Amino acid sequence: MEEHLTVGRVAELAGVSVRTLHHYDEIGLVHPSERTAAGYRTYSAGDVERLREVLVYRRLGFGLREIAGLVDDPAIDAVAHLHRLHGLLLEQRDRAAAMVTAIDTELRERAMGIKTTPESQLKVLGAQLYEAIGSAYPATRRTEPRIAARIWDALGDAQTVLNVGAGAGSYEPLDRDVTAVEPSAVMRAQRPAGAARCVGASAEGLPFEDQSFDAAMAVSTVHHWHDPIAGLREMRRVARRVVVFTHDASAPGWRHRFWLTRDYLPEVAGLVAGRPSVDQLARAIGARMEPVLIPWDCSDGFFEAYWRRPEEYLDEPVRRAVSVWTRVGPDAEQRAVDSLRDDLSSGRWAELNSELVALDAAELGLRLLVA
Repeated sequence: MEEHLTVGRVAELAGVSVRTLHHYDEIGLVHPSERTAAGYRTYSAGDVERLREVLVYRRLGFGLREIAGLVDDPAIDAVAHLHRLHGLLLEQRDRAAAMVTAIDTELRERAMGIKTTPESQLKVLGAQLYEAIGSAYPATRRTEPRIAARIWDALGDAQTVLNVGAGAGSYEPLDRDVTAVEPSAVMRAQRPAGAARCVGASAEGLPFEDQSFDAAMAVSTVHHWHDPIAGLREMRRVARRVVVFTHDASAPGWRHRFWLTRDYLPEVAGLVAGRPSVDQLARAIGARMEPVLIPWDCSDGFFEAYWRRPEEYLDEPVRRAVSVWTRVGPDAEQRAVDSLRDDLSSGRWAELNSELVALDAAELGLRLLVA
């Protein structure tokens, strides 16, 4: 980078007006903190880094007052800011991809003379589109008792439990006082009658006082959070114990550990790129890490659940209840399904994965964090 970046040069590089930069300076959002020998104000490397964060948040739709609070957060360092921005941009990308898919579907329907309802047209713009993934959860997503036993044992003697990213309520212990937190209205609507009280909020901003609960738990949800480290620290703030069930996608060669990502869906690597590693998550809350094996007949239909039952991935309802399949996009999904179907028919899959038949459980990177 040049030793001194003038206001005009920064405006040119960033694609904003000089007037915008002057406004940010006037309201105290980004100051050019250096001066040239001639006395002209210029931007330092630190100023540019802060401006980059401001501009990304602005283009994501945040207001200037909100942005000031985000960039001045003393608990978030530069790397954590990048992870947060990365997560927000991925979500924006996924929303855009979902809208493209919906519009493509409508174009095909119109070409066939099928009339699109007003409700369907509005869903292209509404939150219902992205949350449609959640509407498929009841078909295959449920509590797996052997995994639940590990999670509940890790809760220890906790009587009050906060379930963060609770979804429809799987894995909530029935013998404890549970409060659930779930940001998706679609998922909250699927909670059964008599389920624990559920609050609409995100992990990064839990609306509870410090140490309000004996324990906080999070099951198969951290990968959906905008800022996983901030969310885990919030859990640590409101509870004396934290139990998290998540996936380790940071270990060397992790993609090759599971035949589905190795042979059919390499795009999954791009979905986790830049996300905090499971080691970073554990360090953020001082947690110990325990591997969790997946039983061959796992009753919870998460992404890796059918490692010994490959034919299940050919089933549309199975795929719709797993966000990965939507996030990789329809082209990658169709290619993977077609290739897997061919390999199952020809016997190639059985030949390549013959060692799996003798296993009752597999180690595919699932981890339990306990702090």
